[in-house]
Amino acid sequence: MKKVVNVSLGGRNFILNEDAYTRLQDYLSCFKNKLTVPEYQKAEVMEEIEGRIAELFFQEVGEGSRVVTLEMAQKVASALGMPDGSAEGGFSSAGTTTEAPFSRRLYRDVDNKSVAGVCSGLAYHFDLDVTLIRILMLVALIFGSAGFWIYLILWIAVPKADTPAKKCEMRGIPPTAENMSAFARETYKK
Repeated sequence: MKKVVNVSLGGRNFILNEDAYTRLQDYLSCFKNKLTVPEYQKAEVMEEIEGRIAELFFQEVGEGSRVVTLEMAQKVASALGMPDGSAEGGFSSAGTTTEAPFSRRLYRDVDNKSVAGVCSGLAYHFDLDVTLIRILMLVALIFGSAGFWIYLILWIAVPKADTPAKKCEMRGIPPTAENMSAFARETYKK
């Protein structure tokens, strides 16, 4: 009989086998040591990665009370990788299946905004040049009031891409540890 541990990750509770819990702790400590952001900002990045781990565990176990196994923990860790792109010992990506391309989500791009980041977010979502979107929005604003109302509604309804995971989703890249770490370094340089 294996021991189990109750763990809270990203605001969700999970039951992990003791060996899965040990592997997860090893992965998170190794991840934290390889982070290249300033020490005072590591907590936010670690919170993001724990949230992503919680999402992946939830996909595996669902609503039921299934226990997270060592294999599930290894699968999640190999899917996320390390911040520097390397594989952590015991969590190699060998034998994992390739996933479908990550779908884009609509967010306001607060890094490349002129007013609220709506046009920049739309440009990422539809894979168009931001200048083209801004010109179209300006023409809609000049030749009728619909442009103003569309922009205002999008400004209110579309959330900001204010975390590294959301920035990855906005660009259509998977929120892996390496990708989120790159956006975290970019965010913290400002």
